[in-house]
Amino acid sequence: MKHTISLSLFLATLWWLLSGYPKPILLGLGVVSVAFTVWLANRMDVIDQESHPVHLSRQLLTFWARLFVEIVVSNLQVVAAILTPGRNQIQPHFLRVRSRQRTALGQVLLANSITLTPGTVTVSMDQGELLVHALSTSSGAAVVEGQLDAMIPADLEESAS
Repeated sequence: MKHTISLSLFLATLWWLLSGYPKPILLGLGVVSVAFTVWLANRMDVIDQESHPVHLSRQLLTFWARLFVEIVVSNLQVVAAILTPGRNQIQPHFLRVRSRQRTALGQVLLANSITLTPGTVTVSMDQGELLVHALSTSSGAAVVEGQLDAMIPADLEESAS
């Protein structure tokens, strides 16, 4: 039940932020659309702790904030590598990295986080091993060090099992 209530509040807040109109008719349509969406999700039986992890809200918000910082830092590094004249900082290469994540959910979250970070792209994932294309040695070193891997919430592993 808490997942259903949480999903309802999330959808209502998202609808309110995206519409921005406080007119009664639009608020009524928003309530109807949120109620229909939640009813449909319940009927499809897709509201569970994995698809809507209420118990991880604090850890996921912290993870997203740290990921955002990593994305900004990586953006600045890529811009510096492109705009620095004379120094060839761009050295594209592939590397294989072992993931510490035990579940498929953790591995996918890691692979997507690496891809979201500028300068790196996860090309493939096979049994906990990622093939990553890095634009420079510094971006590749960050992946090898496992900074993003260590940021993924530990409770995520327990909840997906």
